[in-house]
Amino acid sequence: MEQRQLDSRTDRLRPQDGSSSARAIVIEPNLRGRERRGAPHAPLGLRPPQARLDEAVGLARAIDLTILEAGIVPLGVIRPATFLGTGKVEEIAGLVRSAEAGLVVMDCALSPVQQRNLEKAWNAKVLDRTGLILEIFGRRARTREGTLQVELAHLTYQKSRLVRSWTHLERQRGGFGFLGGPGETQLEADRRMIEERIAGIEAELEKVKRTRKLHRLSRRRVPYPIAALVGYTNAGKSTLFNRLTNAKVLSSDMLFATLDPTLRALELPHGAKIILSDTVGFISDLPTMLVAAFRATLEEVVEADVILHVRDISHADAQAQAQDVMGVLDQLGIDTEDGAKLIEVWNKIDRVDDEERARLSNIVDRAPSGRRPVLVSALTGQGLDRLTAEIEARIAARRVVLDLDLDSADGAAISWLYRNAEVLAKDFRQDGRMRVTVRVDPANAGVVRAKFNAGEPPLI
Repeated sequence: MEQRQLDSRTDRLRPQDGSSSARAIVIEPNLRGRERRGAPHAPLGLRPPQARLDEAVGLARAIDLTILEAGIVPLGVIRPATFLGTGKVEEIAGLVRSAEAGLVVMDCALSPVQQRNLEKAWNAKVLDRTGLILEIFGRRARTREGTLQVELAHLTYQKSRLVRSWTHLERQRGGFGFLGGPGETQLEADRRMIEERIAGIEAELEKVKRTRKLHRLSRRRVPYPIAALVGYTNAGKSTLFNRLTNAKVLSSDMLFATLDPTLRALELPHGAKIILSDTVGFISDLPTMLVAAFRATLEEVVEADVILHVRDISHADAQAQAQDVMGVLDQLGIDTEDGAKLIEVWNKIDRVDDEERARLSNIVDRAPSGRRPVLVSALTGQGLDRLTAEIEARIAARRVVLDLDLDSADGAAISWLYRNAEVLAKDFRQDGRMRVTVRVDPANAGVVRAKFNAGEPPLI
């Protein structure tokens, strides 16, 4: 195994409880010449093994593991029984014994058989990438909804990993004499209990989904467009969210620092208000079960008027991270080619030198109009004025402007407009009439026209 030099100040963390299970070894299998882990959107050449190992170590640190060793294991072919070859399994077994590690993190997707065989060979708990991410999500979830979503993903994952560990716990035989077969085993009972719990959680999440739908419908009646922040984990979404809205969402240099979605009002340069939504961060090879479990939450992204794709432009793997995010958005059915809806936000420009900043600025200037990224620093506030102006322009382009002629004494009508549309201008005339210019969502334009006998509007 190609070992990595560890920085004792960053990788060696105090265990949660002092037990050996908190002492971990991180393994990065490097499948040469083939697509990694069967993920067609993440070819091997896109992200170097060292970068993948660093990310895996960061994930392990996120649940307070003490990283004893971390290294890359070259792999020519995946073994059905143990994933790794026999020699590497024995080599790592010796490393586990000498380091007295209680946990081995394999940065890949293991089948239940592979996981069980490796645990027997190493006499230690084995956690694959999916299990590690689920563990992090389990620790980060705070709201009732988030807890339910993580529990659903956990149970879906565990259901396929039940093993026959309690054959002595079979229930009594059925039938008479020796003809009756064995009754329900503990394995079958566990699987039945998991399936019942999954059904219960799905029913509760369906209620959450309906509640979120009602909230979205009520927001549509109020003229507040939605802008959603998406991006790779640790790209700076929560820091940007706090900077724009003066909120106090947890923001930390940590993978998956926040999970639960947060919504806050944001006032744009010309006075219009929108709702800004901070969502969970994405990551490469995000478990499908997590995407399914968090679908109710991620529907906020699907329904958003504008999506802000926040990228850590200072990261060496910024392009690969962007492709991983686009892959998840594709899974959600979002058209990533819709330049009118998607804005790329190149964050953390305070971390790049002057030469790199000039290069990035040239790339932005050469980009076609309507698809230009916005360079910002959420930490210092640089570029945020350009970002809010771009958000305003994108939202305005998707909305309808109407000129209405009202009686200036009709307070009820004016009040209705303020509740259901965005009032841009008012002009009082000498005849007691008033000309009001409003901007509305296309879905509500027909209602406004019918109520005030307005003609066909111009689109801006």
